[in-house]
Amino acid sequence: MAFEVALICCGGVFIGLLALLVFYLFSVYNGLVSLRNNIDKAWANIDVLLKQRTDLIPNLVETVKGYMKYEKQVLTDITALRTSIMGAQGPQETATHSEAISAALKTIFAVSEKYPNLKANENFLKLQEQLSSMENQIADRREFYNDAVMLYNTRIKSVPDSIIAAMFHFTESEYFKAAEEEKKAVQVKMGG
Repeated sequence: MAFEVALICCGGVFIGLLALLVFYLFSVYNGLVSLRNNIDKAWANIDVLLKQRTDLIPNLVETVKGYMKYEKQVLTDITALRTSIMGAQGPQETATHSEAISAALKTIFAVSEKYPNLKANENFLKLQEQLSSMENQIADRREFYNDAVMLYNTRIKSVPDSIIAAMFHFTESEYFKAAEEEKKAVQVKMGG
């Protein structure tokens, strides 16, 4: 009788431990799914802003076209960049194209200084303000996205979660990084 009671107690403990292990497995799996979904949501937010910025570019090109008669290459470049970002795959390729568009927009805004009538154009000023605001929003969303990636990547590399992540094929996510040329120090030359 005592043996049967001990066997039942051991069986109860085993079932309890098994239930805890299954609960833990589900908990870790669901946590990883939640983190991965957070990355997808953060990426979708960036994607929406990039699309909105891309949609404003034709308006900007049309607005400045009449004023910048000698700057046709700048307009051609930004139009080509707009096309390239729409076909970008993944965060790194998208980041590279996004940085190129940002640089091209800075060029247009810098060149506009030579054209007083353009600088006074209400449509141009409105577009400049909208694009500048979007650049700031993209930077904010990029930070949120990279934070989400960092949390997820840390979790799938941490023991014991890494075991469950490997079992269910959770793979590392890619950061949205600046292109290498954007990281180089800016050279400032003073006239003299």
